[in-house]
Formats: sequence, structure tokens, C-alpha cells
Amino acid sequence: MLLSACSGSGSTDSSGAVDGKGQTLDVLVNVNSAYPEEQKNWMTDIAAKFKQQTGAELKFETFASANDELTKIQTSVVAGQGPDVYSLGTTFTPTAYATGAFVKLGDAEWAKVGGKDRFNPAALGISGPDAQNQVGVPFVSRPFVMAYNTELFKAAGLDKPASTWDGLAAQAKQLTGNGNYGMAVAYKDGFDPWKFIWAMAAEAGNPLVDGNQAKLDDPAVQKAYQSYFGWLNRDKVVDPASVGWSNSQALAAFAQGKTGIFPITTATAAKTLDASAVKGKYAFALMPTVAPGQTERPVNGIEAASILSGDNLVVADYSKNKDLAFAYIKLVTSKDEQLNYNKIFGDLPANSEGLKAIDNPLFGPITEAATKSHATPFTGAWGDIQLALTNVVVQSIPELSSGGVSDAALKQRLQDAQTKSQKSLERAGKG
Repeated sequence: MLLSACSGSGSTDSSGAVDGKGQTLDVLVNVNSAYPEEQKNWMTDIAAKFKQQTGAELKFETFASANDELTKIQTSVVAGQGPDVYSLGTTFTPTAYATGAFVKLGDAEWAKVGGKDRFNPAALGISGPDAQNQVGVPFVSRPFVMAYNTELFKAAGLDKPASTWDGLAAQAKQLTGNGNYGMAVAYKDGFDPWKFIWAMAAEAGNPLVDGNQAKLDDPAVQKAYQSYFGWLNRDKVVDPASVGWSNSQALAAFAQGKTGIFPITTATAAKTLDASAVKGKYAFALMPTVAPGQTERPVNGIEAASILSGDNLVVADYSKNKDLAFAYIKLVTSKDEQLNYNKIFGDLPANSEGLKAIDNPLFGPITEAATKSHATPFTGAWGDIQLALTNVVVQSIPELSSGGVSDAALKQRLQDAQTKSQKSLERAGKG
């Protein structure tokens, strides 16, 4: 059962301004490992603007992985104390919603953040299970695409990245050699690995969640992992060091100009790439939408160019600073602040006017990916399922480092992930 929202601390005058003098708003955000100094400066800047508007202080807390994110939600909800505002990856919004511990957004709440119509409608796609039951205010949009080195592609006689995963692997082989690698892949990243598996399985016609059933032990999922691991151990198109890479390290490797394809990235990469050896020598493209082992999608396959990705802002129902929380959200989702955030980090605005103001010829495929994005299942179990998918990779790192993961070991890990995911779905169904 969802708890009803109340205004909380911080008086509001007739103009809508909030007086928060003497108070502190606690905001939880993801650590930006690619731009740590820029994030620190942004926090200082937005805190100053917030204090000027409300008189209140801003305190930022951070999380560094999906596991940290889930743990923070769970512990704070149980304790009934913690951050006032959470900036969550969109795939964790269902988990937050399922707890019933975050403010449900009615007309009054949307008005406090500037109105629902200030946001790009597509960004609202995972704010809640339906338009009448929403907890997440869109902060930024982050559809996933590939980056590719146009100079290396031309030298290999290639025009653009393939639209099938098998075709992309074949291109990566052509791009590998003479000190170059076909792909930059972050096997040890805390967020990336499951996205490949989700996409490949969906494209093969196997949803990871089908009603109240988990389907992580399906052959299509095993095929997805075999292809993903195979780039390293079978095809040898990935730098062996990538077993220990995070996404920012894979991006740095691609930026050196010796890698053909960076197969999962976002608009945020442009800032790094435009200050690197590949400036003017790279472009973005849609990720493949045909599963490994196939030449076209089956009738029940999904054109999963990207997950519906970005960050949502949710307000804790236990917060005594709800009016301040909505004042903060209103500030950071304003057109000017969204464009400022885009300039610093590259994330696309969720603010509709801000999004229209973005003018970068490289971003065409990113905009297309946004229109072809698909939401992950809206279930409170998804956080656990996402971690189970990633954990298959975590458990496989030692074998990836020493030659490859056996089919038997992979099958056992998927059975374990299936069992855990099914139990999570059943718990969520009883919640």
C-alpha cells in the first residue's frame, strides 16, 4: 500500500517559493566515475543555487554500483530514514515503487516540479506502472548506442556497424590486428553486462520476465552470454585487459584510437571523445537489433535498440522535507539547468524544451535509439533480476581471464540466477 504524501518541513508562500532556512536536504546520486571533478563542481554549484532559492543546505550522498543502489533503497525504507531525494537509474524505479515508501505523484506534486508537461513524454515511460501511478520524475535521458571509429572502419573497407550481433562480431574480427582491437567491452562494470543480455534475449523473442515467470535459464539467454563472452575468448576481438575494465576504462581505450567499436555507450561519451585522439573520427550508431545466431528477428522478437534509460528522481515518503525536495527537483529539471547538465556531462535533457534545444549532428542515432527504447519489466523484483544477470558475469571473471567459461558452468550459473529471480518475483507478487 502506498503511503500518502504530505508537505513536510519548509513553508511555502503564495508564489510557490519554499523557505528552508536552517534546514538540510539530503540527496542520493550515482557517482559519475567518468567525470568526478565535474560532478563535484556541479554539486557545489547546484547547492549554491538551491540555497539562494530556498535558504536550505544541500547534502549529497553517493552510490557506486547497482548493488549499492539497491541496498540503499532497502535499508533506508526499513529504517524509515535516509535521503530525502533519490536519483535512481530508471530500471530501479519499479523497485522503489514496489516498496510503497516513495511519494506518489498527483496533480499537486507535479505542479510543484513545474508540471508534467515540462517533460519529454517518452521519458515518463518508466515513472510508474501506468500514467495514474507514478513516483519518478524524469531527470535525464540516456539511451544506449554504439560508438565506432570511422577512420578504422574506412581502412577495413567497412561502411557502418552491422545491424546483427553476428555481423558486428564479424566486423570486429576485420578490425582486429596490428595493435588494434575490434571492440572495447567493460566486463567488470557494475551496470553494463546485463544490458547486452537483456537486449539479445528480447530480440530473440525471450523476455526475461514473462508475467510472473522468470526466464533466465532459457537457451536464448545462454546463447547471449556465450556470444558476449565469446568476443573475448573465442573471437579474440577484445583486449584481454577488458576483463577488469569499467565502462569509463573501456571508453578511455576507445578514445585512444586503436579500437573499432565501443558497443554500449551514451551521449555522455561525446565529451570525452571530442577531447581525445578520435575527435572528428568517430560516429554513433544503433546497437544491433537481431539476436546472436539469427539473420532476422523472429515474429515475437523485440527491436530492442536500448533499454528505456536515464535517471528518475523520487521523494521518500518518510522525508520531513517534501516541499524542499520538490523545490530541488523543480530546479534541476528546469530548461536552463538541464542544458547546463548536458553541457557538463552529455546526458540528454528530460525537459522537453531543453531536449529541443540540443543541436548536435552526431546525436541523430541517439535520438533514434530513444524512440526505439523498450522499458525493462515494471516489477519490484527487477532490481534483484538485474543483479542476478550481472552476477553471472562477476562469477565468470576468473574463467574469462584464463581461457573461457564452459557451457556447463554457464548453465549452472543461469540456473542459480533463475532460482533467485523466480523467488524475487514471487515475493514481489505477494507484496
